[in-house]
Amino acid sequence: MAGTGISPAKAVLLAVQLASKSDLSTLRTLVSQHRKTLHTELVLRILLSHLPESLDSSAYVLFFEDLISGRIVEDSKTPVDSSALLELTEVEAQKKVRKLHLLPLEWPNCPADAPADPVILFLIHRALRIDENTGLLTQLPGLLTPFLHYSDYLRTWMISTILPLVRFNYDYHPDDGAALTIAKFETLDDRAGVSLLLSKTGKESTTEPDPTVGRDLKGLVGPWLYGDTRWKRRKVRENSSFSLQSLERLDETPSVEPKYVGWEVVFKWLLGQAGTSWKTAVEAVEQWDGPADVDLGGYEDGTTWLAEEDEIHLERRFARSGLAAAYLISEESEEALNGIQRILTRMTTLLDKDRIPTLQAAAALLSPVPDFEDNILSSKSATYLRNDFLEDHNILTTPNEQSLKLLHVLLISAFLCTKAGCSLSVRRAGELVFLQDERDQKFLFSKLMSRIGDGPKSDDRYWMKTRSEILWLRTWGAEELFEGSESGNGKGVLGQLPKESIEAELLKALLANTRYTLARSIYETSPERPLSKKALHDAIISAAMNAYDNATNANRTRGGVKKCDDILRAFPDTLDGSLDKDQLEHLITVTHYMGAYRLVFKQGEPFKPVSLRLHGDPISIIGKILDQNSRSYTKIGDFVDMGKHMVRAGLTVRRVDGETALKPEQVIEEESVAEKRVVSMCIDAALVEDDFETAYSYVVTRLKEIAGPAHARTPELERRGTGLFAEPPPKVIDDWSWRAALQAGKYRRTSQTTKPTHLGNASGNLEIRHLEQRMDCLAQALRIAPKATLQEILNVYRRCEEELESHVKQEAEQEEAWDAQGDEQVMPGGYAPTPAKKTTNSRAVEEAPMSLFDLSRASMARAQNGFSALSMLKGNHTVQEKAQNASRESIDSGGSTGDSSSQSTVKAPIRKRDQLKNAAVGSLASGIGWLINAPPINRNDEEHEDH
Repeated sequence: MAGTGISPAKAVLLAVQLASKSDLSTLRTLVSQHRKTLHTELVLRILLSHLPESLDSSAYVLFFEDLISGRIVEDSKTPVDSSALLELTEVEAQKKVRKLHLLPLEWPNCPADAPADPVILFLIHRALRIDENTGLLTQLPGLLTPFLHYSDYLRTWMISTILPLVRFNYDYHPDDGAALTIAKFETLDDRAGVSLLLSKTGKESTTEPDPTVGRDLKGLVGPWLYGDTRWKRRKVRENSSFSLQSLERLDETPSVEPKYVGWEVVFKWLLGQAGTSWKTAVEAVEQWDGPADVDLGGYEDGTTWLAEEDEIHLERRFARSGLAAAYLISEESEEALNGIQRILTRMTTLLDKDRIPTLQAAAALLSPVPDFEDNILSSKSATYLRNDFLEDHNILTTPNEQSLKLLHVLLISAFLCTKAGCSLSVRRAGELVFLQDERDQKFLFSKLMSRIGDGPKSDDRYWMKTRSEILWLRTWGAEELFEGSESGNGKGVLGQLPKESIEAELLKALLANTRYTLARSIYETSPERPLSKKALHDAIISAAMNAYDNATNANRTRGGVKKCDDILRAFPDTLDGSLDKDQLEHLITVTHYMGAYRLVFKQGEPFKPVSLRLHGDPISIIGKILDQNSRSYTKIGDFVDMGKHMVRAGLTVRRVDGETALKPEQVIEEESVAEKRVVSMCIDAALVEDDFETAYSYVVTRLKEIAGPAHARTPELERRGTGLFAEPPPKVIDDWSWRAALQAGKYRRTSQTTKPTHLGNASGNLEIRHLEQRMDCLAQALRIAPKATLQEILNVYRRCEEELESHVKQEAEQEEAWDAQGDEQVMPGGYAPTPAKKTTNSRAVEEAPMSLFDLSRASMARAQNGFSALSMLKGNHTVQEKAQNASRESIDSGGSTGDSSSQSTVKAPIRKRDQLKNAAVGSLASGIGWLINAPPINRNDEEHEDH
């Protein structure tokens, strides 16, 4: 049946049926036959309302093109079949047409600036319905592309809405959650839109570099912000409604023009990435040329959509963002600093400035940095490191030559510190430069010096390069700016530190790493000496002391002690005549001596050299050595030398702060004190090990020679001699000798006591001999002990004397019994005992015991007359031996038959006990004469009498 017989109402109903069935060929024929009824706008509404959205756009794009161009013709192959409408009356058909409720071409919430062209309205509305009902966004480019030339509005909508959404959902990030609809996407403001489109940027690829960052900026953000329609529509929506988003936009800078707002959000996103994911920020700067660099997918028409002034403005804003991102990269690593170098290189190229060398090359060159203009290095600039990065008044991020140069020098400074093991960010380097806080710079320098020691120990080139780098960090190589002013501060991260202090620490580092020859060539023999002689001297001594304090071995040929010794020898010119050097040499010597012995402090801690230098009483350490090393007291000479070396090392006289206060005129006195203490310690050690013979020999030889009164007169150095003021009270100079002598005098023989190797002229009775030796020691103690202790010593002496008398008496009885047995029983034909023999036998005749107290008071006169007997100890025993021989001859010849005159001429022999008693009495008279009002002894008279 021909289509011409169909009424208009039925034609409309038939068109709806054909559209619902997607029978576009028959619909073409129907439209061509009823062109007047089925005009373009009506057909578009029918298609919009009833054509399935799931139908692929390629199936009806050609029909749509013919429809809007007016070239639609009948298709003979698909005639119109209206048989289904024959039973329908015209009234019923019209009624059904009225109930069709075809969709309008305008979509809901259509913007006021939308064009009135039905074709454009249909295409956009059709795209929205396809997206809403099916989500087939990928069909929309095929639907819209053939008609972009009809309208700039459609082209802009296609580029700014459909293209970024299709790319985001399907092309760039296809496997990440549910797709966003067009309607919701168009309601996003600038901040939300950028956040969405860049939410997955830089998080997919793990390769280096990541090309997706620049791709997303060009292909997502660029198209979304394409043209000026977006900000116009956004402005209309803001004026027509109030929402929470409008509240969020109140913080936007009012001075920013609306057409730049979206790009400002992108720049802020870039700064945010620099603080959280700096690699993404670096890739963004490297792969993107700014707002003018967009990928519109070929949908553009070739016209420039950014005005020249807008492009220049946005390019500078992008450059400022790049510089700000460099300061916001907070990671302290060489990799992060290389990323900042990439940003700086990119900004230099973008701003058409001279190329800069690589970071490694710049760190090797260390070129001098000239001064900056506009007071850019002031403390005010420190605030720009944390705030207002994108503001025009921030001179650090202003894209010009000054800001680029400053960022470069800060980058080199941070790289040098990080490479040395002291990690530093560019922002932190900027704070050190702008604030010039001396404490912070000292902390950085200390960390640097502690790290550089881990470098190669034997590479002089490393140390020369390290020194150059640290000096460059102070002034950035611009020493000529401070010519003639050594105290001038630098501009670098170490600018507040005096150059001399830096050089001194560098010298110490060289010495700590055994670079002696290099250190001497730089600091002692160089024509341009970096340090004054005093500063050089102090640095050398400090380095030597540090080496000594860190030593773990006391041997001077190994470890820290050897290093200390080597340092002192490395600078002969500087240390010539130095008292500090002499003291250190003595310290090294005594440390080496002590290293030969076992020495352990409390809790098993082994001896370390620093323990000697810091000990409050270093001589007491000798006592520990004697305690821990058996029979070490026999090397008394070595220990006396140790004590004297301690004195000359300045260890015995200290100030409150621990430093030596020894004056040259005090050395002899302190050495004397040290010798007394050491000898006393050796005596005590010998007694502890039951070696009384050695202790006794030390008392009667060494101690007798060096011991002095416990309460000595005022030293000559402290005497005023004017008589105008009272003299200082006597000082206790020797409080050790009398104690050692007393301890020796108190010692009693045991089975463990070492026996004497030879007796000499002493008694063969070991007990008598031992008591006589003890009394000698006690007599020595009485001579030098303080007054308060004399009674104690006298008591010990009295008990020794009583024991001696008892042993002598017992020995005499045993001898008399033996003689009697020999004369009467053993010897045949012997002579009978006669009274004469009893009276002439020197061993048989004994006087009653006489105690020391019997000598006092009533018998003092006799004791004083016997003081001259002391001289008998100084002579030889010739007279005594002659008397004994004569006595024996008289006994052998019969005794009583001898000439009485000859007996009167031979002097009776004086017993050893009497000699000892006379000596003790003399010692007592001189030592305790004050107790018994005895006159002083005239030694000259005694010597005269001896002669």
